[in-house]
Amino acid sequence: MNTTISNRALALAALFSILLSTVGAQTSDPASVSGKRFGRIVIRNAIIIDGNGTPASGPKDIVIVNDRIAEIVGLDPVAIKEGTARRPAKGDVEIDAAGKYVMPGLINLHGHTQDERGGKPMPVEYCMKMWLASGITTVRDVGAYSKTLEWRDLSARNTIASPRIYAYGVFNNGTSTKDEESARARVRQLKQEGYDGIKLFGIDRDLMAPMMDEARKLGMRVAHHTGVEETNTWDDIKFGTTSIEHWYGIPEAAIANGRQNYPSDYNYNDEVDRFRYAGRLWRESEWDRLMKVFDAMVEANVAWNPTLDIYEASRDLQRAQNQPAFSEYLHPVLEEYFRPNPANHGSYFIGWTSTDEAFWKENYRIWMKALREFERRGGTIGAGEDAGFIYQMYGFGLIRELELHQEAGFSPLMVIRHATGNNATILGKQDEIGRIRVGYKADILVVNGNPLENFKVLYANGIEEVRDGKAVKTGGVEWTIKDGIPFHAPTVAAEVRKLVADAKNAR
Repeated sequence: MNTTISNRALALAALFSILLSTVGAQTSDPASVSGKRFGRIVIRNAIIIDGNGTPASGPKDIVIVNDRIAEIVGLDPVAIKEGTARRPAKGDVEIDAAGKYVMPGLINLHGHTQDERGGKPMPVEYCMKMWLASGITTVRDVGAYSKTLEWRDLSARNTIASPRIYAYGVFNNGTSTKDEESARARVRQLKQEGYDGIKLFGIDRDLMAPMMDEARKLGMRVAHHTGVEETNTWDDIKFGTTSIEHWYGIPEAAIANGRQNYPSDYNYNDEVDRFRYAGRLWRESEWDRLMKVFDAMVEANVAWNPTLDIYEASRDLQRAQNQPAFSEYLHPVLEEYFRPNPANHGSYFIGWTSTDEAFWKENYRIWMKALREFERRGGTIGAGEDAGFIYQMYGFGLIRELELHQEAGFSPLMVIRHATGNNATILGKQDEIGRIRVGYKADILVVNGNPLENFKVLYANGIEEVRDGKAVKTGGVEWTIKDGIPFHAPTVAAEVRKLVADAKNAR
């Protein structure tokens, strides 16, 4: 036995024993307070992961007054045992975090709030509660429409159980933008309709220039899904895009001839073609050119939200199709949408081969290396899931994104920073959310386990551990506190499971 580890475990056990015997017992009926506003909440005995990349620290008591973090008090275990420690007064709700970890609420930088898939209705509460059960307190919806604006406002009033939503309206949604004035007019329309920002798909350079200029004048941030189009990352750098979504335009900007070497019969609108050859793009980029792109992105403050999770099925289809959580958490409408079908975006696995997977595995190796280098040079990396497509479920997709960031070589502390502090900066809300800090919004997670050791403890279906020779179910987020409102995550997860089971039974 490792004596150092054994002694450390005993010391931690003794510390938690002391803490558990002090003020702040867990509220006796968590479900009864879930989703309700309270004037004062006190989280006791927290080991805190701040969200700024610094190591965990504690134990500490956190006081929430209405929707803000009002006080964080460091605790001396000796003083606690002797009864001389200064502890905050009792709250309307008391949450004991002894033996747990506390961290900022996760921010999903690339979400889609959906109430249908493939034209078939699916309750929007499924999507929203999956996020809450997974510890997501904020979502940037990068495909928002009029319903999204309604959901955003209902969430802000706590009329529905939902994360906070930032709604980014789609610039090119079929409206006519044929010249500079119509491009500017579309931006003004999105602003007038109440969108928080703009989602940009493929666009020509002569339209991107006035569109981005107008967005800057109106204070609207822009998330650019760069595809195979006239513009690439050099244009994002020139015109001042806030964040690049996914990755296509980055390696293309580092290809000598400016375009990937496609076969003569390639058709971008055929998604089997599109995603098959996307898996061969990174290998065609030139590293020295890529470094110039990265340096220019850093200089222009263009962030990168890679969404590693959403393409993972391309490198391992069997894993993607057989996720254990599907049995209880996959809604049948979403399950049907995932099946190979050319009519559904992202359901392109028709004739997918081991050769395709081999190319995609290499694609990931180069992509992950590029991400590490981008951050090393000073770049800002975010984290988003793009769930609702390609075998990724809401919430579960973002936790998988964290695991893939770790696979890419980032330390767990930096991975959490990507999904909290960095994402808040990309949203322009770094003074409001993304940190456990006095004065910030009370977006806080209480986690059953140490996410720095194992990100799987964040999954809503938990993990299995061996205790006293027996396999036991543990892990999961215990509390998702959004805007000062405590949601008991196991209760919310149970509601999701019932919703899914009822939908299956109805079929």
